Amino acid sequence: LQASYSAKRELFLGFLRQTGLQFTEPEGAYYVLVDIAESGWTDDRAFCDWLVKEVGVAAVPGSSFFHEPVHNLIRFHFAKRPETLEAAGQRLIGLRERARRARERV
Repeated sequence: LQASYSAKRELFLGFLRQTGLQFTEPEGAYYVLVDIAESGWTDDRAFCDWLVKEVGVAAVPGSSFFHEPVHNLIRFHFAKRPETLEAAGQRLIGLRERARRARERV
C-alpha cells in the first residue's frame, strides 16, 4: 500500500512541478496543498470553480480545512488510479499562466 501511494504521489507531483506553482510536498498524506497566490487569485473557492469549469480538474479550497482565514491554498487528492492522475496532470500543465490570464480578465 505504501509503495502504491508513493508512486501515485510521485506521478502527480511530477506534473505539479511542471506547473511552476508552489506546493508543500506531502510526507505521509494522500493530498497536496498548492499555493495559488502567484496566479493572482485571492479567492480559493472561485479558483476551484474556475479550475473545474475551464481546466476539467477538481480541487478543494484550502479554506475548507483552516479555522484561520486562509484563501491562497487548494488541495488536490492523489489517491486515484494512475491513468486519472495522468489525465489530470496533463490538464494542469500550463496552469499558472492560464490562471493568471483568467484572473486578469475578471
